Order: sequence, then C-alpha cells, then structure tokens
Amino acid sequence: MKAIRRFTVRPVLPGPLAPLSELARNLRWSWHAPTRELFRCADPAGWRAAGGDPVRLLGSVTAGRLAELATDPEFLYRVSESARDLDAYLRGRRWYQERSGDGVPLPAAVAYFSPEFGITAALPQYSGGLGILAGDHLKAASDLGVPLIGVGLLYRHGYFRQSLSREGWQQEHYPVLDPDELPLTLLREPDGGPARVSLGLPGGRTLRARIWQAQVGRVPLLLLDSDVEENAPGERDVTDRLYGGGSEHRLLQEALLGIGGVRAVRAYCRLTGHPEPEVFHTNEGHAGFQGLERIRELLPYGLDFDAALEAVRAGTVFTTHTPVPAGIDRFDRELVARHFGADGELPGIDTERVLRLGTESYPGGEPRVFNMAVMGLRLAQRANGVSTLHGAVSREMFRGLWPGFDIPEVPITSVTNGVHAPTWVAPEVLALGDDIAAAPAADLWELRRVLRERLVREVRERLYASWRQRGAGTTELGWIEGVLDPDVLTIGFARRVPAYKRLTLMLRDRERLAELLLHPRRPVQIVVAGKAHPADDGGKRLVQELVRFADDPRVRHRIVFLPDYGMAMARKLLPGCDVWLNNPLRPLEACGTSGMKAALNGGLNLSVRDGWWDEWYEPDFGWAVPTADGTAAGEQDRRDDLEAAALYGLVEERIAPLFYERGADGVPARWTEMVRRTLTGLGPKVQADRMVREYVDRLYAPAARAHRVLALDTGAAGDLAAWKARVRAAWRGVSVDHAEVGAGVGAEVGTGVGEDTGSDTCAVELGSTLALRVCVTLGLLRPEDVEVQAVAGRVDADDSITDPQTFPLKPAASGPDTAGRLVYEGPLALDRTGPFGYTVRVLPAHPLLPHGADLGLVAWPNGATGEGAGLLMR
Repeated sequence: MKAIRRFTVRPVLPGPLAPLSELARNLRWSWHAPTRELFRCADPAGWRAAGGDPVRLLGSVTAGRLAELATDPEFLYRVSESARDLDAYLRGRRWYQERSGDGVPLPAAVAYFSPEFGITAALPQYSGGLGILAGDHLKAASDLGVPLIGVGLLYRHGYFRQSLSREGWQQEHYPVLDPDELPLTLLREPDGGPARVSLGLPGGRTLRARIWQAQVGRVPLLLLDSDVEENAPGERDVTDRLYGGGSEHRLLQEALLGIGGVRAVRAYCRLTGHPEPEVFHTNEGHAGFQGLERIRELLPYGLDFDAALEAVRAGTVFTTHTPVPAGIDRFDRELVARHFGADGELPGIDTERVLRLGTESYPGGEPRVFNMAVMGLRLAQRANGVSTLHGAVSREMFRGLWPGFDIPEVPITSVTNGVHAPTWVAPEVLALGDDIAAAPAADLWELRRVLRERLVREVRERLYASWRQRGAGTTELGWIEGVLDPDVLTIGFARRVPAYKRLTLMLRDRERLAELLLHPRRPVQIVVAGKAHPADDGGKRLVQELVRFADDPRVRHRIVFLPDYGMAMARKLLPGCDVWLNNPLRPLEACGTSGMKAALNGGLNLSVRDGWWDEWYEPDFGWAVPTADGTAAGEQDRRDDLEAAALYGLVEERIAPLFYERGADGVPARWTEMVRRTLTGLGPKVQADRMVREYVDRLYAPAARAHRVLALDTGAAGDLAAWKARVRAAWRGVSVDHAEVGAGVGAEVGTGVGEDTGSDTCAVELGSTLALRVCVTLGLLRPEDVEVQAVAGRVDADDSITDPQTFPLKPAASGPDTAGRLVYEGPLALDRTGPFGYTVRVLPAHPLLPHGADLGLVAWPNGATGEGAGLLMR
C-alpha cells in the first residue's frame, strides 16, 4: 500500500552540533572540500548512501551516532572551525567590496534570472550547459563578493533521469523531488506564513507560487514553486518539469519566472533588508517577461509605457546562449495576446505594446510569432553572447533589429563563459597549488594516471549498474571487470545530444574507429555520455547508434556509453580523461564549457574551432579539428565524412603517438609539457571568476550608472522617451546630400572630386590628411539631435569598408550652405596603405544613449544602407 502523504522526520541535533545545520544548508559545501570531509567523517557509510549530500545525511544519521559525535572533542573542534570559516567567508570583504571601496560605482545588487541552475547534484534543477553556467556564475559571484540574487523555478521532477533499454533506446524517468529533503528553506512572512507571489491568468484564474531559498555561499537563490494547494491542478503543474509541456505550459513557466521572479525578489528584499537590485540580468530569453513587470511597477509613478521602458532598459543585461533561431523560444502571438489581455498577467499594460516587443518585425522574420530573444534584446540596453565567435554569430542572427548598420556594429558584445574551478578541479590538482610550473614531469604523469585510474573504477561501477537496469544478469557481466585500462589514452565526450553536437561523428568510419581502439601498440579508449531531449527522437536514435556500437563484444572494453550524465558523473569523468573531444557543426556551439573543465584538470582539448576554443586554441593546449566550412548546405554527409576523417587522422598520427612516446623514465615528456602549459596558460583564462569580473566591469557597472540616471530620475526617462519619439517621427527627413574632400596636410587631390558616387578614385600618400566637407539635411531635427560621422578604412574588391574607423565631424563655422543645408567638416587621416575608402552617415545622438545604434536609425549618402563606401582611394 502507498502512503497518502509523505513527511521527512529529521533528528534533533544536540546543541554542540547545531552549526552542522547551517553548514549543510549553505551550498558552499559543494565546492568547499573541508566541509564535505567534515560531513563524511560524521558517518562515512551514511555519506556514501546520501550521495555526498549533507542534508540527506543529517536526515538519516542515527540519534546514537549524533550523541557520540556531540561528546567527541576532535569532531566538535572541527565543527567549530568550519562554522567560523563559513562565517568569515560570508561576512568578509572580498574583491567586489575592495573594488567598490576604490571608488568604482558598482550596483548595490544584481538580480540574475535563469530557467535552470546547476549548483550541485543534490539540487537537480538543470539539464545541461546553460544551467551549469548559471550555477558557476552564482558560485563565482559568491567567491568575489558580488551581491547577486539568483532567480529560478523549483521543478518538482527536475530534469529527467536517463536509463537504457536492452536495445539501447533512451528511457526517461521523473522522480518526485520533496523540497523538504533538498537544501532549501521556505521564505516566510513575519507571521510565519510562507511568502507568495501570484499572477492573474485569463478567465479569472490565479497562479500562485511559494518561494524556496537555496543559499549559494553569499548568494541567495530564489526558486518559485507552483505546487501549492490553493492552485487548481493545471496551475499546480506549471513547475512540474524543466523544459516540459507544450507551448502554453512553457509560456506560463516563463511568465512565472519573469513576472513572478521580480515579485519574489521584491518580497525577499522586503523581508530580509537585502538591497534592491539596480541591475537585472536575464540568462537567455526565458525570463524576458521580467522587464514587463518592472515597467508595470513604474506606471503608478506617473510614467507612461515608453518612459518606463527606457528606465527598465537602462538597468537590464541580456545574455543569449543560442547560435541558431531554432533554439529560441517562440510563441504564437495570439497565445501571448490571450495571456496579456485585460484579465491576464499585466492588467493596465496595452497588449499591443507587449506584442510589439517580441514581434519579428524585420526582413526574414515571422510577424505572427512572438520571439523571447527579440523581446530580451529590445528590453535591454546591453546584450552579449558567450564567446567571441558566438558574439559575431549573434550579431549576424539579430542584425535585422538594427537595419542600416553593418554586422560588426550590431550592439551585441561578448563575455566568454568560464567555469568555477573549486567545483570542477580534482583535489589532487588543487593540491599542486602554485607548484605546477615547477613540478617534475614524472609527478604530473603520475597525477594523470591517478585520475585516469579513478575514472576507470567509476566507469566500471556505472556500466555494471546500467547493464543491470537493462536486464542483464550478474553472470553475463564478468567482462565489465576488463573495461578500460588506466594506462591507455582516454578520450571523453559528454554533453547534450542535439544533432549539431554530432555525438556519432566518431562512427562515420566504424572500421577505422575500431582500428584506433584496438591498435596493438597505441590503443585508444573512449568514454561517452549524454542525454537527448525527451521529445527528440532523432537525438535518441543517435544515442542508440552509439550504444549499439559500444555493445559490440569486439570493442566494448575500449568504448563505453554511460547513461544519466549529470554533475556527479562529470566531476569524476572530466578529470580522468586525457583528451576532451568536441566536434559540433561550426559555428553552432555557443561556448562549450565542458572542455574548460577538462583543461582545469590538465586534460587536452581536441575540438572543432568553435565557441571558446576558437579564441583560445593554441598548439600547446591541444588540437583543432579542421572543418569543411565551405561545404554546401545540402552536403551535410560529405562534410561529416571530411571532418570525421580529419578527426581520425589527428588521433592516429599525432595524439596517440605523442601519448605513447616515452622516455627512459617511462614518462611522455612532450605530453606532460602540454599538460603543464594547459594548467598554467589556459587554466586562468577559463575560470568563472574572470567571467564574472568582466560582467561586473563591462556590463553591470555601466548598467547601474544608467539605472541611476533613468530609473531613479523619472523625469530623465520621460525626456529620453519623448526625444526618441520625436527623432523617430522626423527621421525620414534626414539625408546626406553631398560630400567632398579637399587637399589637407601633405595631400594633393586630383580633379573630379565632388559629390561621391562610389566610383571616383585618386591617389594620396600615407600620412596625408584630407579635408572632408559634408552637407546634410536634418528636416525637423536640431543639430544637437544627431552626430555626423565619417567612416573610413580599407576596402575590399566590392568597395566595402572592411576595418572601419569612425570620426565625428563638426558643424562648419561658415554656417549653412547656399541651399540652406547644414555643413559639417573635419580632417580625414590616411594612416594605412592600399585601397582605402570612406563614407559618411548621420546617427541620432543623445547623452543618455548607450551607443549610436540604440534606435536602429542611420542615414547614409544617396539612400545607402551601410554596405558601400563613398570616395575610394587606391
């Protein structure tokens, strides 16, 4: 029989052991080895049974064992020391406080929204790289003292657990998570009742949610939970699964995350005295509705929608992780209109204004679709991709939002992701400290073998459990004891399984792969893991294809597939691999942080030059897989064949020989030197503290300054909105009518130079300066509303400026020309040789604009759209 209700009954901790409760509830233990060791010593067997989760451990330890520990002087001393250490960590001044003390105007707080957070396996609220990145962001922010507030949803089933059928087909399981058994506390009102947020739904329904809090070091993480008795069944299930359900279900999740998330932040700050956020950071478009809620908050203060929008945009940062349009959440406009109508989530806000923010109103867009990333970009003054290459891809993908601007000028920058070293670095690597550069090669080689041996043990245990789940009997599984070898070159591949990540690229030539695995002198072994989305049958077929190959008795001791990839497995798998493989279709990998985690442990990367590897690849750190980027779109099979052949060639001809090239001492000197250089040269770059410092300096601090001007001064926001409306209405009357150059310092300009058509040429000498004169018509605008610029640089065969520099021009002292046009002039320095060209343009200008492309308005000569050059000089 089944219980109708479940409770968690915890033992009462004796007084001397009371600090264990806070030590368990603060997730700093997940990256602080001494605290984990304290709990392990409390009950080694219970620690293993609890999967290394202190909360579960304390829920199962016997009262007798607790009484014994309460009288153990050595254990009590360690408890006291751990509690003091945590207190010093939580209260001490860190990088952020020192930076603020140096006079840098930093935000009082930052709210960080994400649909998933990968903090620890004990809190399974993540599916893959997006969540792990969000978790590492919070941990690094805590270590640096950045006053972040994380905001997400509490999914009662988390993401699915993966197993395999006997035939190798992925199967999904959704265990029920009890918040009382998780490292969470309920946010409560002063009367002891749970703090709640609510959203209005169409038809007079209400969506309510409680707020659970996880403490991630210094950072509170607020997780909204709709599984409350007051909700109707449909509303209770809104937070049932991560990335589950149909369009309306996803829309409700994202409304709760965005709108409910802002309300949860307000409740948390009210109840705890935490400073209100000045910056709101949305990690992907799922939380984009947070901007609408903040607009609604400002309307009672006398601002209209446009003024409130400017105030909200000023303090908003939007990060996109998606390199393809298909990866973005998009909803039917009618569905969004229904939920944001008069009886929906945001009464008082015109539905059409909401729809306009997410409409794909640009060439190639679908006007009937509401795009969450488009809304995110329109609601944020600052946006970024997650690697240098991904920033370029994002500028190309979203260029339609800024018509008339060349792709490099689309205002999406990049902050390359990083990973949290204390979470992902093996203890043995951490123990080397600053001695890595001077450590003997033999010591590094022994370190790598220790990590590899641990991986082999882990793989055998997990493989055995997997085969038992697949229905195999114990008598069938004796072969598992011979799976993998701690002395064999080990390659790892683990990630989600969408098609573009190409899980099965290694199988393109199976006989050649088998030869690599079974080579008599230089064998290779491969460990593979990954989950396909439950609705992605194509991804499941890829998993099955890999599993069936790995099941072949001829090679199964050299290649394995491990189901249910997650943080617990990754912490064992990543350090033990000699080489980390990544072979996506370039440029579809936004960043690819798993290779960073491998590098922190001395693993060498073997990757397509995509994501972070494109900017930081060096031969000292690994190998770049050549790509067939020019292959036609319909020749995907040919491209896969070419790149797989290149992959096999690298392993066979360069990687395996280097690994097995041993000196008299049995150490591969050149290999270990690559390990050393990876640890010392690449390791510091890929860390999350570097990433968070960049966010603070390049995005959070400027956003806070803009917030203080526009959100705290509603008059300034209103003035800016009115100015933008006036400029947009008058922009059709702006034109560049005439541009000419005359001889300047050291220049002799030939005849025929007058109104530029893009065909006039002349010859000038390096170091010369030309006098540029431009006539413009501004119509109803004033000179202070615009900036007139020269754009100059080298030109290619099509006369496009390839490396542009901009130079502001000033109004001429002589005033308007005879036709009444305004005249601007200035010098144009010729500081490079070869084909050179310039053009001129007019941009809106206002002291409160973050950049010249903010309005997406520009006027070029002769109606040009920004593609061509003006006068050419060869």
